[in-house]
Amino acid sequence: MKKILFIVSTLVVFGSCIKNEDFECDYDTCRFTAPASEVQSVETYLSSNNITATKHCSGVYYTIDTLGTGKYAEPCSSVSVTYVGRRTNGNVFDQSNGIATFDLSRLITGWRNTLPLIKEGGTITLYIPPSLGYGSQDIKDANGNVVLPANSILIFQIGLKRVN
Repeated sequence: MKKILFIVSTLVVFGSCIKNEDFECDYDTCRFTAPASEVQSVETYLSSNNITATKHCSGVYYTIDTLGTGKYAEPCSSVSVTYVGRRTNGNVFDQSNGIATFDLSRLITGWRNTLPLIKEGGTITLYIPPSLGYGSQDIKDANGNVVLPANSILIFQIGLKRVN
C-alpha cells in the first residue's frame, strides 16, 4: 500500500510539471494591462497626430486597416506575417524581409493580444505601450547600436498572411 501511495504521489507531483499546451493557450488577452501612465502616453501620441484608434482592454490601441477574409489567429497560433515596426518619431527599428513565421505565443504581449482581431489577408496597425512591448529593454542592432530605446511606444503595421 505504501508503494502504491508513493507511486501515485510521485505521478501527481511530476505530472503537474508536464507542459500542457491546451492550458497555456487558454489565454486571457485582458489579463496583462499597461499602466495608466503608459496608456496616457499612447493617447497623447494618437491625439497629437490626429489618429483615431480603438483601445483594447490591455491598453494597446489599434486600427484594423483590412479585416481579411481567411481564418482568425488564436493566441497560440503559428502565423505568417509581414510587418514594419516604427518608433513614434517614424524611424523604422524592425521589419520583415518578406513573410516571417512566428509562434504568436512567443511574441510580445501587444501582438499576442491584438493580432487575433484580424483574419488571414487582413492588416492592422498597433500602438503598443512599452510594458506590452519590449518594456525597459534597449533593443540593439547587430553592431550594438540602440535602435529602440527602453520604454518606447511601438507602432507596428502587420499583414496577416496565413494562420498555420
